[in-house]
Amino acid sequence: MPTNLYSSILPSIIFLSLVFLFIYSTFLPLYTNNGSSSLPTEKFLPSSSSSTCDLFYGHWVLNSTKPKPFYDETCPFHRNAWNCLKNKRDNMGIINSWEWVPRDCNLERIDPWRFLGLMRNRNIGFVGDSLSENFLVSFLCILRVADGGAKKWKRKGAWRGAYFPKYNVTVAYHRAVLLANYKWKPKHSAVSAQDELKGVYRVDVDIVADEWSSIAGFYDVLVFNTGHWWGYDKFPKETPLVFYQHGRPINPPLGLLDGFQVVLENIVHHIQKEVPKNTLKFWRLQSPRHFYGGEWNQNGSCLFDRPLEENQLDLWFDPSNNGVNKEARTLNHLIRKAVQGTDIQVLDLTHLSEFRADAHPAIWLGEKDAVSIWGQDCMHWCLPGVPDTWVDILVQLIHSSFKTG
Repeated sequence: MPTNLYSSILPSIIFLSLVFLFIYSTFLPLYTNNGSSSLPTEKFLPSSSSSTCDLFYGHWVLNSTKPKPFYDETCPFHRNAWNCLKNKRDNMGIINSWEWVPRDCNLERIDPWRFLGLMRNRNIGFVGDSLSENFLVSFLCILRVADGGAKKWKRKGAWRGAYFPKYNVTVAYHRAVLLANYKWKPKHSAVSAQDELKGVYRVDVDIVADEWSSIAGFYDVLVFNTGHWWGYDKFPKETPLVFYQHGRPINPPLGLLDGFQVVLENIVHHIQKEVPKNTLKFWRLQSPRHFYGGEWNQNGSCLFDRPLEENQLDLWFDPSNNGVNKEARTLNHLIRKAVQGTDIQVLDLTHLSEFRADAHPAIWLGEKDAVSIWGQDCMHWCLPGVPDTWVDILVQLIHSSFKTG
């Protein structure tokens, strides 16, 4: 009889045991994660999970229910030429109704209060050209909604920035368009006697620009870029770049792209050597231009009313087509090569921005004669606009890199 009783209840015991193990294995990780989330560490580290989520590739969707931008034309950190609401740019409502949807994961909208809480007592720095400033202005205007006491900040060589006193957070931009140190040398001190030469710009490839030479220990997050000044429109043959190393001209002389590559190698080496290991480092790839029909000084235009289609992108940006806007992908290739094997994360905002030919200031520049003097602006971005999506991506990457334990 006991044997029969045992055999009759054994299946029930086994079934209940399996149910218990399933419940235990399902809910224990959730309980453990919730318990640890309130204990942030003091260091930023690369996130092992970030490789499973590619925020950089996807498509734009017109979403009439997308929340309005966090800021408007009254943000005190605006730069006039990018303040497209104030300058009455057409279609700003539609421009800000397009939503970036990554292929493999969700892109969350920044929560300025949560993010500043995460960054309390820490600082974020941007180093590079005016597209980094464009990025910064978007960031400052968004963060300001969480701290109305934000104050303009311009120290440690910064071009501009803001201090958020409620959280003791500084976010600033250091203007260093080549990242390396460079200076003008007029013709009388130049080595060449070419008649058309007005002088040269000396670039010391192994010396970083003064504007960011002493910031390594101040910022907990650094975002670097360079690229828009590496063109013959900025440095034509009458005023070329001449590259120096160890105080002497590099021989044979380097062309523009070769010089760019050598500067990248030296800047990356400096970052790896001088910037603390626990600083979270990003290198933002190129922000694409959308000049149609000519360069900025050749009546190039960007009066578009919707994003480009994906099948149009190569026609605009593939270097083999030799178009006006071909340089971004070429420079990106060299940047990726330079940072490979380092702890500098690639912030690839190029592809998602390539679509947005519709989102530049174009002719709405806020000054009466600006277009006749400077041409249309098809390089920088309207604010609010595309850089707000850049902010969402950067913030999500910072969150995923901020380990809890």
